Amino acid sequence: MLKSVLLALLICGAAVTSRAEDGSRLWLRYDTVSSSAKIETRIDSPTVRLAVGELSSFWKGGKVELQLMADSRHYSLGNEGYTISTRNGVTTLSSVSEKGLLYATYHLLRLQSCGADCSNLDISEKPAFDIRVLNHWDNPDGTIERGYAGQSLWKWEELPAVVSPRYAEYARANASIGINGTVLNNVNASPDVLSSDNLIKVKALADVFRPYGIKVYLSVNFASPIKLGGLATADPLDGKVAEWWKVKADEIYTLIPDFGGFLVKANSEGQPGPCDYHRTHAEGANMLAAALKPHGGIVMWRAFVYSPSDDDRAKQAYLEFRPLDGQFMDNVIVQVKNGPIDFQPREPYSPLFGAMPHTQLMVEFQVTQEYLGHSNHLAYLAPMWKEFYSYIAPADLKAVAGVANIGDNINWCGHDLAQSNWYAFGRLAWNPELASRDIAEEWLEQTFTADKEFVSPMTEVMMESREAVVDYMMPLGLHHIFAWGHHYGPEPWCEIDGARPDWLPKYYHQADADGLGFDRTENGSDAVSQYPDSIVAVFNSLEKCPEEFILWFHHVPWKHKMASGRTLWDELCFRYQRGVDSAKHFAEVWEEMSPYVDSERYSAVSHRFDIQASDAVWWKDACLEYFRTFSRMKYPSGVDKPVFSLKQLKKVKLPIDNYTCPSADMLPSAND
Repeated sequence: MLKSVLLALLICGAAVTSRAEDGSRLWLRYDTVSSSAKIETRIDSPTVRLAVGELSSFWKGGKVELQLMADSRHYSLGNEGYTISTRNGVTTLSSVSEKGLLYATYHLLRLQSCGADCSNLDISEKPAFDIRVLNHWDNPDGTIERGYAGQSLWKWEELPAVVSPRYAEYARANASIGINGTVLNNVNASPDVLSSDNLIKVKALADVFRPYGIKVYLSVNFASPIKLGGLATADPLDGKVAEWWKVKADEIYTLIPDFGGFLVKANSEGQPGPCDYHRTHAEGANMLAAALKPHGGIVMWRAFVYSPSDDDRAKQAYLEFRPLDGQFMDNVIVQVKNGPIDFQPREPYSPLFGAMPHTQLMVEFQVTQEYLGHSNHLAYLAPMWKEFYSYIAPADLKAVAGVANIGDNINWCGHDLAQSNWYAFGRLAWNPELASRDIAEEWLEQTFTADKEFVSPMTEVMMESREAVVDYMMPLGLHHIFAWGHHYGPEPWCEIDGARPDWLPKYYHQADADGLGFDRTENGSDAVSQYPDSIVAVFNSLEKCPEEFILWFHHVPWKHKMASGRTLWDELCFRYQRGVDSAKHFAEVWEEMSPYVDSERYSAVSHRFDIQASDAVWWKDACLEYFRTFSRMKYPSGVDKPVFSLKQLKKVKLPIDNYTCPSADMLPSAND
């Protein structure tokens, strides 16, 4: 193809300023200093030795002192906060803890890497949340549920005898952005993770992570006392069950004194839980919390629950958990997904936030792109998470979790640009007030180059990317119209014999001859009433509802006049076309970036952008051709004619594979 030839010429003829790379260094691409910097400290610990090693290898700005401080200013910053100050050419890093000094070290090196003036610093930092964790959905066999970057990083068959150097690299990357916890295994947990043999393997990882300030957590199966302990029941009010968990907790903390605690998915999607015994989620969580409490451990209890019901699925977590407010122990945190359905490209915030004032809550974001093109599409997610924080104040949350996008691929995340979401999650978990644009710029500067000719256009691409994905997948509040199983491509017509209605797209889009969208107003499912009155007044009104949520809350007539003056149908077509145009534009911008990027990463990213542009057309054609069978309206001027017919697109069946991305080249040809 002509484009491929031109790309090859651009790559071969470019004056590439950085050496060839494989992406394994992430954003930590520091240049080693030619002569050791003068680093002084009176403290000696594994964590401080890490900080001194980083500064000795990479700091170029003169003398640095690391010191523990016990004054009121530093105590006000908490156990992980720190100050950085420059006086008379000496940079001083201060904290009440060694962890704070390590975080300060990475902050200082980040400033240097981004070209900041470090000669007159006066910085005071503390994290917004005490608990900032990655959730790994890794399975014992090495696969990763919703993983698109290879197999699991954890090599259970080798541990504890073989400890991969990548474990320390992983911990270092997390520490550099302030992540302080990791849940090692899938929330669909195997009871075997708690076996004595496996706990020794967990200990090996915990020992690697500890100097980096990272605690280890485990997802646990609620039925473990039956499957692992040989008991007849897992009833949380049974004394033998409670004793089994107490003994297991004692065993864990004997091996891992700083073990963080348990993450639990219970009575959701077939997982066992307290409701199997007619007990509440609070009773189940509190039983586990009582076992962990003497050791300082916590329970993160997921609120992602829904069951076959006449109730709108978007309402079910609220209906189940809201009545339990105030019944959870103080070392239980209820973990709530950011939206009420399931990590859709755009959702309103979950109404559980703000509805449980006497319960500690944490938000669960998805860093891995289950519903955003897997590791084939660029979707920079900081704007999505900032959208959540525009409704929910960080002060109302106890903690934050992110479902990781990390695998054993050499570049960690499959798509080199997907590393930005791991980075952005950590930065926003530390400080949700940071601007998405600033995070994108500093990530680009550290990961590729600080050259403004690269950073400026690529920052624009990143900032536009998530909205582009929403446009070409599910604009205007459409949601969950993905293909069965893999959640990659479009299948709004999907029918599966025996499947629950709320597992199928038609449940969500409700397309008919009159219009499109799910009526969640007071006249529909009344999901809107779960929000505060001030929000209800907006979401319940067709005229006032933000158009990004209009099809989420309303069944809208095809000829309804939108804010643009277009009909709903024309606006829908315009949004899909805008998404396609954006995806093609991203590929064009990247073509111009070849002089600033090593050839390996340039080619890899170029390939991903080509897939994304092709997939955008696939989504547009599939959705518009399908919805047009209901609207019976013509495509407006400016919207490309479909490349594929609906008949062709209905034949597309991608393989369901949890760790290998489906490829857009499996689409039919125009002659099929």
